[in-house]
Order: sequence, then C-alpha cells, then structure tokens
Amino acid sequence: MRAPEFWHRRESVLAALLAPLGELYGTAGRLRTRFAHPARLARPVVCVGNLTAGGAGKTPVALALARALRLRGMAPHFLTRGYGGSMAGPLRVDPAKHGFREVGDEALLLAAEAPSWVARDRPAGGRLAVAAGADLVIMDDGLQNPSLVKDLSLLVIDGGYGLGNGRVMPAGPLREPLAEALLRVAAVVLVGADACGMAERFEAHLPLLKAELVPDARARELAGKKVLAFAGIGRPAKFFATLEALGCRLAAASAFADHHAYSPDDIMRLVEAAAAAGAELVTTEKDLVRFPPEARGMARAVRVELAWQNPAALAELLAPLLERHG
Repeated sequence: MRAPEFWHRRESVLAALLAPLGELYGTAGRLRTRFAHPARLARPVVCVGNLTAGGAGKTPVALALARALRLRGMAPHFLTRGYGGSMAGPLRVDPAKHGFREVGDEALLLAAEAPSWVARDRPAGGRLAVAAGADLVIMDDGLQNPSLVKDLSLLVIDGGYGLGNGRVMPAGPLREPLAEALLRVAAVVLVGADACGMAERFEAHLPLLKAELVPDARARELAGKKVLAFAGIGRPAKFFATLEALGCRLAAASAFADHHAYSPDDIMRLVEAAAAAGAELVTTEKDLVRFPPEARGMARAVRVELAWQNPAALAELLAPLLERHG
C-alpha cells in the first residue's frame, strides 16, 4: 500500500470527511488496550514501534539495538508478527528454510542478525524465545499490540515525513492518536533530518534520540557510478535520496508498493532496463529478500546502518535492563 497524497496535507476535504472513521478506529484501539490482559515474560521486553502506516525505520532501529545489546554481553531475540507472511507461528525463523512469503521480509532481515520469532500470538512467541535462551526480547513493531507487558517502548519517527496530517487512519497515517501513544513510550527515536519540526514538538516531553541511516563501506563504493534503482518499501523516495547523497548517478528510479512480491517479469524488466542504460541494478536489503534466491545475484543490495547521534543517551535508557541482566 502507498500512502494517499492527502495524508501529507494539513488541510484536505477528504481527510475531514474521513475524520469520523478515524475516530472509530482510534476508539477501537483504545477499547482493545483497556480490556487487554497483557502477559509478562520472564525476561525484559523492548518494543520498537511507530505511529504511522508505512516505513519509519523500525527495523533498522531494532537491528541497531540488538547490536548494541550484544556488545554488552546480552543475547537478544527478535519477536515480530511476520507482516506479509502466511505463517502465524509461533516459530523460529530459518532463512535457509523460510521465504518472505512464509514469514515476511522484515523477519528475514532480523534473523540475519539474531534469533527471530514470528508469532501473531506475541506472548506465545515471547515465551518460546525465552525458553530458547533469550535474555531480552526486542519487538519489531507491536506498539499498538497490548498482549505483552513492555519494559521499554521506543516510538520511531521518520524525520522527513513526521506525522503527516496528524489524523488517525483512514483520515491520515496515524495508527492511534498521538497523545495516547506518548503515554506508553519512554523515548522518541527520530530517524533522518528533521524536516517536520519533530524535535521541537517532543524534546520538552520525552527523551529524543536522533539517528541517521548511513550506507555501509561497501555501499559507498557506488559513489560516482551509474545505477538503476528500485524499491518496494514504505517510502521509496527516501532510498533514492540516499543513493543521490551517496554520489550515485541515477539512470532511473522505480517505486513499487511496500512489501511488493517481485514476479519473474518484474525482475527481467528491471534487469533489461539496467543493461540498456549501462547501469548497475540496485535496491534495498528488504527488497532483495523478496527475489527468488537464484535471482538475487541480478541486483545489488545497498546496506544502510543506523548511526546514533548520541549513543550515551541510548545507553542511559538501556541501563536499567542491563542491570537486571547483570
């Protein structure tokens, strides 16, 4: 799904007409939370969530958290719903056995970093993770899921998109009213340049962790090269802008819907277009896992990593969990 254009605009007749449905959506979520009986795991749970539909950067933040915790001697496991996958779980993701159609593309990315569990029933998945040796569980998404007690919740916001028009779906991009989400989070993680005034909005109320998505060393080898880029993520334009900032020369940029399943015809069209342009075919890691294994050599994934502006602020948030582990 691509975000409707009116979700970006403060003033919109369509958004105003849909506002009553947004109120109903928000009320349904409020009731779900009020009558939930969240389970507590025997190990801490860190939730990395967002407020808007589409990509805010949750998965890169979750991956960066896992790396930081592993450096401190912890054994984190990931817990995800497996969005886009057919398997309800609970099950441990095996990249050699599972494909994105079974567990979703994000689960495959997480499993490359640390043990990962797909579970629509989050408590069941969390209990399996703990039984398998997790001493901390990182939920990738789940801020609006009340079934587990979270020891620390982080709200991830894309600095370039912000909160759109600030309305609840379908009138806007929000999954729930902002004020209600802020009651349940310990900090806001702002990913990318703050083009929407998010820092000014949140700094007085909550700790604000700023971070950037930075291409890794191998990706930087593309500087100055001609590339044909494609992406089926929440905001493809963000990926294309990353390539331009890297110094790539874009022969073309093709945007697909988020979680798009690439067909053989899609792949061949992209390969042929890149060959005709004399360009290298590049995409995101999340897109490449949606290629058949035998076709992944036809494109190059540009890997980005999350760089914290103030790692000490993150360490301070994590300190109580580390003390419990120690």
